[in-house]
Amino acid sequence: MTQWQQISQIGGKQGYIDLSGNTQMVDDERGTLVLHGYSFIDDKPADAETLLGALIVADSLDSFYARLSGQYWMAIQLSNQPLTLLGDHIGATPCYYHVDDGKVFVSSSLKHIKAREDVSVEINKQALYNYIYFHCIPAPTTIYLNSYKLEPGKAVHIEAGQPRAELLYSPEFSTALADKPAALKQCLDTIEHAVDSHATGQVGAFLSGGLDSSTVAGMLAKNQPQQARTFSIGFEVEGYDETEYALLTAKHFNTDHKVLYLKPEEAEKEFVKVAQYFDEPFGNSSAMAAYFCATFAKNAGIEVLLAGDGGDELFAGNERYAKQKVFEHYNRLPSALGDISNILFNNGLTRKIPGLQKVASYLNQARVPLPARLQTHNFVNQLGVENIFPAAFLAQVDTHVPEQQLKQRFDECKSKHPVDGMLYLDWKFTLADNDLVKVNKMCELAGVEVRFPLLDKQLVDFSCTIPADEKLPGGELRDFYKKSCKGFLADETLSKSKHGFGLPFGVWMKENAALKELTITTLNQFKQRNIVNASLIEQAMDAHNSVHTGYFGELIWIMVVLELWLQKEAADFSA
Repeated sequence: MTQWQQISQIGGKQGYIDLSGNTQMVDDERGTLVLHGYSFIDDKPADAETLLGALIVADSLDSFYARLSGQYWMAIQLSNQPLTLLGDHIGATPCYYHVDDGKVFVSSSLKHIKAREDVSVEINKQALYNYIYFHCIPAPTTIYLNSYKLEPGKAVHIEAGQPRAELLYSPEFSTALADKPAALKQCLDTIEHAVDSHATGQVGAFLSGGLDSSTVAGMLAKNQPQQARTFSIGFEVEGYDETEYALLTAKHFNTDHKVLYLKPEEAEKEFVKVAQYFDEPFGNSSAMAAYFCATFAKNAGIEVLLAGDGGDELFAGNERYAKQKVFEHYNRLPSALGDISNILFNNGLTRKIPGLQKVASYLNQARVPLPARLQTHNFVNQLGVENIFPAAFLAQVDTHVPEQQLKQRFDECKSKHPVDGMLYLDWKFTLADNDLVKVNKMCELAGVEVRFPLLDKQLVDFSCTIPADEKLPGGELRDFYKKSCKGFLADETLSKSKHGFGLPFGVWMKENAALKELTITTLNQFKQRNIVNASLIEQAMDAHNSVHTGYFGELIWIMVVLELWLQKEAADFSA
């Protein structure tokens, strides 16, 4: 049940804080502090009372924040100071706020804010554009006008209804490593401490069989007095099932491992519920897998699940990091030499000559600076905005906003190394705006709490002490991390290729009649919204049915879940 608490702001305006869920509040002559989630100060558990006491005697908000870790947001109202919202370093716990006529409404759920009778919301068309671009809606934008969400590692100060953001967490990235053997040992020790500190209650772990989930499962097994419990989801579709690697890890660490094989008939029955549960339209197709796996664990008596998210983004485990390093060689050339190379090898003739086509493609991409270059294969960039959106819709949005958001975050990084910049970028766009939203909401729907030990602040800070060229020497993804886990993880786990909890939606849609019918019906309804061109929907369906099942299956998914979400939250909306 939603529980709202009213607090006064400067100038007599009112603030309303949602105290539902795992929320504490202390309110006395010193001020007001609301804590949602759980927090540590100096690596010790801290409740709202402890936090307010530490804040009062702190030299500054910066010095107070530097002592914090955990998964939380706070609302702070001290005497004669603006209302301040404070989020954890990585954005593991969502915080939404709505500003209307100077009043502020704060909650972990945007739906809770919308449900208030004194709040009026309107669909944000810019957010719809951003959704098609990113498959989610990155902070601080939300699906509603005048509603926002906290960005990772930031505070927002709200005075007279005007929010002002302040960056509090942008760590230094080291360029040299004095003692590599010691650092390798420290890496594993830090992970062990992180997992141990988060592993309380009736706890289990997601286990996909990849490096991250295997490490978390292994540390849980090492430190639990009883046999650790791990959970996987499998698919009877070639190229999507990795249960053999999960079983390998389970055997290696002797965990009590359970596997659920998800069938398209089961997914179809829960499809609408999953799509409509999110606070905003959310297009990550692996959400369904996360929900079923979390529900599977819940039914087995688990109250807390440990997730392995974050290792790739701390220790350079994504293929795009290595790929972009190659493109950066071009940008290190003297400008004149780069221009000459482009004239000679990137022209109409070379783009048609076998053998030179790849050179031309390389130069064409390399000339685009980071972080925009990361979006080369984005649907919007590949298909073209005019081919996706009607002219009337485009006239109401700024098509440059997504790249501006990316550039702003990328430029906040204190390192000029491209790998460090991409990691820092991904802490927000891949983790806080996407993967963590997925896991948080699907575990919430399943009725379990989720924690992210690999995103513990001590481990994030430690990862920044490892130079980018140690994390990713040449094209060796996660080289430092793998070396630190040598002897702990099974050799087969260390050498496997990256995968995860992907969902074979495109394949299922071709094979399952009920899922196909749901998709076609929903897309026909979506056409009436005038958000995208009707021709795009037809093109996606035709291409999906012919040669591009996976690629266009993802595009179909993001449109279908958008329509399903709108049917529940904004049924009459049309662009």
